[in-house]
Amino acid sequence: GSPKFIAIGLNFPDHAAEPNLPIPTEPIVFMKANNALCGPNDDVEKPRGSTKLDWEVELGLEIGKRAKYVEEADALSHVAGYCLANDVSERNFQTERQGQWTKGKSHDTFGPLGPWLVTKDEIADPHNLKMWLDVNGERQQSGSTTTMIFKVPKIVSYVSQFMTLLPGDVIVTGTPPGVGSGKKPPRFLNVGDVVTLGVEGLGTQRQQIVAA
Repeated sequence: GSPKFIAIGLNFPDHAAEPNLPIPTEPIVFMKANNALCGPNDDVEKPRGSTKLDWEVELGLEIGKRAKYVEEADALSHVAGYCLANDVSERNFQTERQGQWTKGKSHDTFGPLGPWLVTKDEIADPHNLKMWLDVNGERQQSGSTTTMIFKVPKIVSYVSQFMTLLPGDVIVTGTPPGVGSGKKPPRFLNVGDVVTLGVEGLGTQRQQIVAA
């Protein structure tokens, strides 16, 4: 089948604290529709009716080997490599329109990945990478994968208890603080805004916001 697009929510303690949510005791898993996948520098669409378009710089991983009931100790052997991701989110659709987060996470262009898939051997420690995101050249997010609550082996092992992971599946692993919905007052993206972001060793992305 086509690759799955899986995401982990609230995986940085200070990001969970922004909306005053408790620190998760287990990974929060949700799906992004595959149509959200796009290139690292593609325009990002602001959906019709969108009022709370938001950004999330994330470390992504790609599965290289089928994983089902994988032990944490063996989990990294199922990872092909890492990539930069922006888990674009529409917070009104996500949290105020009933149901699960999927509606706010799945619009076309809501999943920029790349520019590269960096193989595991090139990343000494996926849990020691600086992360940043700017809107119109102004720093909004500045963090590091060191503060991830659940590390990559735990995430892969955990998700594999609920669904079989197949080569090509992507898991994005959560965002540090500084998202628009956490600002006081909140700040959201409008048509014409430019988002740039990067994770150390994984390159950079640039997206302009356009109308859907």
